Amino acid sequence: MKNKIFLYLFVFAALLALFQFVSGNNMQKALSADVNQLQTEVQELKDSLQTMQLKVLDMQYFTLENNDDALAYYDHLDLDDPSQYIQDKLLETNEKPGDNPLIPYEGMESDFKINKIKVLNHKWILADFSDGKYWGDLIIKYELKDDLSVDFTLAEHLLYAPRDY
Repeated sequence: MKNKIFLYLFVFAALLALFQFVSGNNMQKALSADVNQLQTEVQELKDSLQTMQLKVLDMQYFTLENNDDALAYYDHLDLDDPSQYIQDKLLETNEKPGDNPLIPYEGMESDFKINKIKVLNHKWILADFSDGKYWGDLIIKYELKDDLSVDFTLAEHLLYAPRDY
């Protein structure tokens, strides 16, 4: 009787060891597959991040902040961020009642005001304007003087047709 109990215990232990071996092997394969999938996803994310960084660098190409030659024109001035200073000065033209004086159109729904500004270099600005329904773009020439005053001159303008949604 003792021999049979030991035989049953041995068979049970062998089956338990076999079960542990098979399930551990399956778990290792599943974890390895998960690790490989995560590594693939991480590589895809790195690639997309690199693509986005290249797009950002491409978008920043025509900016005053990344143009050392244009920034050299403002070395003698005590400005931490010339681009922001110029944008602020341009936005001050919106504070006058009525349409912005740089926009050569009369607002149809309300007054035309400048919304977005991109300082390209030490001479040119791209700007977007709108009255809520109609919108357009401006190319503005500017001059930042030694007394920190800024003269703006409209170079080109464009008014788009309204969108009907």
